[in-house]
Amino acid sequence: MKAYLLSLVHSKQVAPADDLLSGLVQAQTADPTLTDDEIIALGQLILIAGHETTANVFGLAVLFLLRPPRLWDTLRRQPDLAACVDSVIEETLRLATVLQFGLLRVAREPLTITDQPIKPGDRVVLHLPAANHDPTRFTDPNEFDPGRPDAARHLSFGHGPHHCLGDQLARIELRTLLTTMLTRFPELRLAVDPDKLRTHQHRVVHGLAELPVVWGAG
Repeated sequence: MKAYLLSLVHSKQVAPADDLLSGLVQAQTADPTLTDDEIIALGQLILIAGHETTANVFGLAVLFLLRPPRLWDTLRRQPDLAACVDSVIEETLRLATVLQFGLLRVAREPLTITDQPIKPGDRVVLHLPAANHDPTRFTDPNEFDPGRPDAARHLSFGHGPHHCLGDQLARIELRTLLTTMLTRFPELRLAVDPDKLRTHQHRVVHGLAELPVVWGAG
């Protein structure tokens, strides 16, 4: 992958276009301290983070819609399908929270969070699902409610200066995928008992190991 991305960087240096790598290459002209390796690392991060996370959110969204009470049919009949799909995406991002751990922070000053003292230099790992399931923030937080009015207030993309730079791309991808599936596969249904589906094991990103489905009138 690194060799592939390096070849792309070199091609953009010769013939820049309207894309992210070209923009970084142009920034490199103004700031030579930005190295090819740093551009490659960013490109690799976007490829991995932009695929692994979005793919798992998509699988979970389909599961939530197909399992009883089968909201798939209800959603398809909505006149404003695009807005309803967006609501499903935000609620899936909140409820499933595919990024389980990994937001590592180091305390710069002493503080106390819910009676837990934290000293300067202590490392803290933020657990995003706990924030997205906070009962003081969300009503019935463990329930899938695609009509939840404040679902978009989740922290699945982070917050502040560390907010995920790919959040809008992820939403566009998910909207396109779900809308297409709802349109082309109206009779899509689960091929197995949803309670028997397995999730990934020993992984930072939460998602389904597989999601067997069938479609058609049979």
